Amino acid sequence: MIKNIVFDMGGVLINLDKNRCIAAFNKIGFNDVELYIDKYIQNGLFLSYEKGEIDTNVFLENIQQHIGKQVDFTEITNAWCAILLDIPPYKLTLLRMLRKKYRTFMLSNTNAIHFERITQDYFEKDGYSIPHYFEKCYLSYQMNCVKPHNQIYLTMLHDAQILASETLFIDDSVENIESAKKLGFQTYLAQEQEDFSHLFVSL
Repeated sequence: MIKNIVFDMGGVLINLDKNRCIAAFNKIGFNDVELYIDKYIQNGLFLSYEKGEIDTNVFLENIQQHIGKQVDFTEITNAWCAILLDIPPYKLTLLRMLRKKYRTFMLSNTNAIHFERITQDYFEKDGYSIPHYFEKCYLSYQMNCVKPHNQIYLTMLHDAQILASETLFIDDSVENIESAKKLGFQTYLAQEQEDFSHLFVSL
């Protein structure tokens, strides 16, 4: 019996556009950014940022140094956020509905810049806030660990005091899904821009 639902964020809730992000970075002089940015897990300093090994200022300073010229931090932030498209309104409505019936959580490989932007643009609007959508958000940069490593799932299970066997985990990465399956989660692999509300008709 499903008692808990865990959502990934990027690619499941919010639509992503990696190419738009690459183009935005290219425009400010970061010409090899495609070596670092991935849909599921980042590389280099972007991965260090999502693992919480460096803070936002160090991340922005390192990008500025990599570009090799003085680029405003706001421009860098906006280029990094260009990967974020939108959360369809029906998904926000679905999350609020599920929150009343299940224990709902977010488990995301993310970073402070993206999470703050998404929270501001989607989760803290129209009188709503994070608790209307999730009991708790488990974020890689705060946990110093990223999916698909087992530790991030185990830490969430322990902290939330939930059982994997009673938890539906929704992610768009095959590797993340496989890791969760091995730990006993019930899983669903979401497709790009999928409306997965059909999953909850029979729950």
